[in-house]
Amino acid sequence: MSNEIQNLKPLEVWRIFDQMLAIPRPSNHEEQIQEWAVNFGKNLGLETIKDEAGNIIIRKHATPGMENCKGVILQGHLDMVPQKNSDKKHDFTADPIEAFVDGDWVTANGTTLGADNGIGVSSALAVLASNNLKHGPVEVLLTATEETGMDGANGLKPGVLQGDILINTDSEDEGELYVGCAGGEDVNVLFNYEEEEIPAGFMAFNLNISGMKGGHSGIDIPLQRGNAIKVFFRILHAAQEKLGARLVSIDGGSLRNAIPREAFGTVAVSEASTGDFVALVDELAETVKRELSATEPDLKVEVKEAGLPSAIMDEKMQKNLTLAVLACPNGVIRMSDSMEGLVETSSNLAIVKSDTKAKTVSAACLMRSSVDSAKEELGSRIKAVFELAGALVSFSGKYPGWKPNMDSPILKTMQEVYNKKFGKIPEIKAIHAGLECGILGGKYPHWDMISFGPTIRFPHSPDEKVNIKTVQKFWDFLVATLENIPKK
Repeated sequence: MSNEIQNLKPLEVWRIFDQMLAIPRPSNHEEQIQEWAVNFGKNLGLETIKDEAGNIIIRKHATPGMENCKGVILQGHLDMVPQKNSDKKHDFTADPIEAFVDGDWVTANGTTLGADNGIGVSSALAVLASNNLKHGPVEVLLTATEETGMDGANGLKPGVLQGDILINTDSEDEGELYVGCAGGEDVNVLFNYEEEEIPAGFMAFNLNISGMKGGHSGIDIPLQRGNAIKVFFRILHAAQEKLGARLVSIDGGSLRNAIPREAFGTVAVSEASTGDFVALVDELAETVKRELSATEPDLKVEVKEAGLPSAIMDEKMQKNLTLAVLACPNGVIRMSDSMEGLVETSSNLAIVKSDTKAKTVSAACLMRSSVDSAKEELGSRIKAVFELAGALVSFSGKYPGWKPNMDSPILKTMQEVYNKKFGKIPEIKAIHAGLECGILGGKYPHWDMISFGPTIRFPHSPDEKVNIKTVQKFWDFLVATLENIPKK
């Protein structure tokens, strides 16, 4: 445990978050954090349930005099995105997060911090643990595997939760109330290739793209950051067109919901072309650095001589793969017409990886949109690009968006509470990310839903950080909201 983190205010939230930092909880490896959450509830003497989907539900009775208030569900997800810098040795399934205070922020040493959604979860559990708050009936819903498929939300059974109001704690800008979110869907691509013998007189080089910022593929997509996979194949395409370069392997990106920060591959060229190849890579690297100088100041493009492989990808498949990656829609596709500054539709070309044993190359995109028809049209475009290149394309992980309800009673209550407490009206927004509210609202249509949180920057990347002062405001706002929940 970190004394530095434990002594931040509000103590009741940070001390729980400090416990979470020590417990591994990457998506799909949540057994330890789920066990901890179950024990947290039971140790307080509260009714605690773990359902078949891995969700944890904990119930606390109303404080005296508040029994007739509407029931509130405080909701967050237990898993975190496991991203680290390539030079950082860290096992997310075993090692604690090395968090520290950096000025006004808490961040981590070379890895994601897990403030997304650990601070929200900590605040919900702090409500359960407190003996000093005033609130009506409270249920805490901690969902499983949100980051990679919203599995817990999808697996939640109707009729289990008893409350009327869902307060999601997974937003990332203090002073803003979120009333809508984008839906999403995964695109899965598979190329099969034949191996060819490496031509005589060829040399191999590792081509490495690193130092890029990456980030959340929804929230950070309008920042116009670079995509390491796109950079890699831009260089490869020039090298194959001018010098006949051949691709041996590619390992780009790691998670569908993270903008790819790194791409590593092996490329073979004739010995007579090695000088030209290195010069070409250097020239293109400088070009890309100039183009992305404002968003990617630490971009690195490195070429290192590698051991000669036994085989390369067949030339036709390499060409088709390269052209398809270059043509694949990526980034912001369209801005919203109804809400200024909101991305309507986007795509993140997140992963391109080869498997030399299976002789396949797989690719993955995550599409997001607040307009279902726009997402379907984008999916058709991406499918067309890769099918024309000879790949197999499928879709999975579809989840709905959350349509804003501007007449929401909890929205009105929280606007009034915030104005009374902080002297201004919070902004009302929708988010270009996949909050679980869309799925949960489909299972509990009567719920009045809203989302809010402290200020978190660069989630899903090793630059993730949470602003300390906004955690205090977030907590104070939550406490005041619970005190003002309307009667049934």
